[in-house]
Amino acid sequence: MNETVTAIAVVKLVILLLGGGITYIAFKAYRRTRASSLRVLGIGFGIITLGAFLSGVANQVFLISLEIGVLVNSIFVAVGLAVIMYSLYIQK
Repeated sequence: MNETVTAIAVVKLVILLLGGGITYIAFKAYRRTRASSLRVLGIGFGIITLGAFLSGVANQVFLISLEIGVLVNSIFVAVGLAVIMYSLYIQK
């Protein structure tokens, strides 16, 4: 494994941990307040986190090219950000 691949794996792990933490906290807040915007916010961060995880797995395990991995990750980030934007727009 070269240094770049190792760095990508480390960064993807950090994204997975931080994104998972944000998603968990958002869902805890939703359960406490029952504010649907917090539920949708958690879903948005979950989508972004899932995209980062899947693109890393696709590249390392299934030997998908880095370009395709970046495209998959970008699609998940775009959808996740759209969901987050919606969560900030909706009202109870």
